[in-house]
Amino acid sequence: MGMLPDQAYKTKSFNLHGLEGISDKTIDMHLSLYEGYVKATNALQGRIAEFLRDGQIDQEEFPAYSELTRRLGFEFNGMVLHEYYFENLTPKASGKPESTSAFLRRAEASFGTYDRWKTDFISVGKIRGVGWAICLQDPATGRLSNHWVTLHEHGNVAGFQPVLVMDVWEHAFLLDFSPAERGQYINAFFSNINWRVVDRRVGSGAPHLRAA
Repeated sequence: MGMLPDQAYKTKSFNLHGLEGISDKTIDMHLSLYEGYVKATNALQGRIAEFLRDGQIDQEEFPAYSELTRRLGFEFNGMVLHEYYFENLTPKASGKPESTSAFLRRAEASFGTYDRWKTDFISVGKIRGVGWAICLQDPATGRLSNHWVTLHEHGNVAGFQPVLVMDVWEHAFLLDFSPAERGQYINAFFSNINWRVVDRRVGSGAPHLRAA
């Protein structure tokens, strides 16, 4: 017995051709990789459910169950973070948040100025390693802070809400920029931010709800 059919996650659709500095070929490859995370998440949840079919996990099953459960954190976060990333991109970007932007006001309250927030976020994105640069909001205080997340699951702050997510795995830019040109990719990323989506994440105060 695996997951019930209505419990499987479905791949989301994103129309991101025409981005500035990020090629359609990169986007197509990246979306295909994202689909792999969705499939892997569903497969792992199905296999874990098999262990629970009789309501208990036998001693001899526990090592395999443990490894699958650990792996699920990697695949599940990979799926969800890619959705945040694709959602906060648009080929019709305005370049920077508007003066009335909820995010702009929150960035100024948290860092003093938007430019100081941006400098910090870009610096996080240049950290050596494989992972993500994520601007998170503390739901208790509303404060924004920028964080490096290694792989998909190491460095996430429990309970904080992702507001802006940037993929800095090399697959996100290697067809367009060399590893040494990560800074150019980050500039391209900023040219394509959907600030309306970012504002909505700040303004709602609610977590990203992913329908199964």
